[in-house]
Amino acid sequence: MAKENRKDRKTSVHTQIPKTKTGITGLDEITGGGIPSGRPSLVCGEAGCGKTLMSLEFIVRGATEFNEPGVFMAFEEKAQELTMNVGSLGFDLDKLQKDKKLKIDYVHIDRSEIEETGEYDLDGLFIRLDYAINSIGAKRVVLDTIENLFAGLTNQAILRAELRRLFQWLKEKGVTAIITGERGEGPSLTRQGLEEYVSDCVILLDHRVINQISTRRLRIVKYRGSVHGTNEYPFMIDEDGISVLPVTSLKLEKAVSSERVSSGIPALDKMLGGHGFFKGGSILVSGTAGTGKTSIAACFANEVCNKNQKCLYFAFEESPNQIIRNMHSISMDLRKHVNNGLLQFMASRPTLHGLEQHLVAMHKLIKKFKPQAVVLDPITNLITVGSVSEVKAMLIRLIDFLQEEQITVLFTALTLNSVVTEQTDEGVSSLVDAWLLVRDIEFNGERNRGMYIMKSRGMKHSNQVREFIITDKGIDLVEVYLGPEGVLTGSAREAQKLHEQTGQVLRTNAMSMKDREVLRKKKVLEAKIASLQSEFESAEEELNKIYIEEDLVKRVTEENRQEMLKLHRGEDNMPGPKGNNNGNKKV
Repeated sequence: MAKENRKDRKTSVHTQIPKTKTGITGLDEITGGGIPSGRPSLVCGEAGCGKTLMSLEFIVRGATEFNEPGVFMAFEEKAQELTMNVGSLGFDLDKLQKDKKLKIDYVHIDRSEIEETGEYDLDGLFIRLDYAINSIGAKRVVLDTIENLFAGLTNQAILRAELRRLFQWLKEKGVTAIITGERGEGPSLTRQGLEEYVSDCVILLDHRVINQISTRRLRIVKYRGSVHGTNEYPFMIDEDGISVLPVTSLKLEKAVSSERVSSGIPALDKMLGGHGFFKGGSILVSGTAGTGKTSIAACFANEVCNKNQKCLYFAFEESPNQIIRNMHSISMDLRKHVNNGLLQFMASRPTLHGLEQHLVAMHKLIKKFKPQAVVLDPITNLITVGSVSEVKAMLIRLIDFLQEEQITVLFTALTLNSVVTEQTDEGVSSLVDAWLLVRDIEFNGERNRGMYIMKSRGMKHSNQVREFIITDKGIDLVEVYLGPEGVLTGSAREAQKLHEQTGQVLRTNAMSMKDREVLRKKKVLEAKIASLQSEFESAEEELNKIYIEEDLVKRVTEENRQEMLKLHRGEDNMPGPKGNNNGNKKV
């Protein structure tokens, strides 16, 4: 039986309570789908942290995006004031009220007009709220702020009892409600110290100032019946409302790509196995001032745009016009990419926001622009608004987010002879997939640049130093020369090349002289051979004539001899007188 129970526990399905999406960027992700449906949630914090705006955006997003009308009951600001305050965010409350998607009910409560006599209850508020809900069929309700409702009461027992009754009434009504409250003193989240206990979800907003830089943060203190994020999350208020940046996953289970992305410098691609960086990877280009880090970043952005893809360029040191003008000097036209909508600059001083605010702004703009590549130039300027550990934590979160989106990011970092920067450089370099180091090489009274690939995860890459050259035709990497005194760059390299070329010419000339001497001797010998051949032929001809004459003499002599023999034989055989056949004459 015990085994069966364990088996049932393993196969059981974990369910969560129904949730209502707020429509606020990032908040639904942190809460795992929104705030609890049909239950009250508490949003508390100090003055100016954004409680009213968050609750009002919850109502507006519900009416415009989810077709859920809402009631906003205000105890501080009138309807006209609220309409004016959120008009800059693009929220048209008057139109929503005309379309019966929103009802704003202002309840005026003045402590001087309140006299506490006998028992106190909220029946009048319930009747008024019930009428407002039924008039438009509201699904969402906001009470802003709860302290003003009990501002004139001193009887804590009655106050707590009515608070409980209010929360219970909202649950019975079945509306998804947000109640805002001011931050209490000490450990209590609210002034009464009860709202956080009777609420099913408690969201704490915080607005702090560190080193004269303000940062807003959000934390979910509790969420009954649901898994939720427990960390502090930065959020930003801008022209689009509230944007919350969730912390990315720390499980390192992100998808990776084997697709390659060109750096925009053919010689550098060759050093990286001939194909460039991995898509969705992170690249760091570090070096001292004036080594060409921004030029490398611009080459990368230009190459991305040349392939008809989008690139987002965050500049913390130079304005977009400065970067565009400077890149013209190396034959790079970034203006056309800006005009075509492929390249977008976001330039600001790091001190404009805190680190978290910068991260939220980047996160939001990346989601909106949807680039294939991102450039941050330089990240070391962020040290002015945060410590080394804070900058590293921010970049970890940014890299995780970009890897999830399969966006390639390139950072530039300034290297100085200071302990802080060295620590920062080391911290950042351990996070990235590829690290390029551009260093000064001083030799023979000159300052030149050399590039090193310190690391490139997952690919074969060159371990040799290359001289980094910036010309009016662009960027190039050339092989350095090794001389008797070590690596040669600049004019020393040119002198070495000229020396080698001169030596080659001399060697070629020496070989040519030898070849000509050999050819001359060959011709002389060939002439001698031809003369001897001619002499031989003449001698042979003379000998042949002698042989012919001798042979002719022999033939003539032989013929004469034969004739003589014939004549001789003829005389001997000639017939004599009759009767004497022997030819002998009678005596």
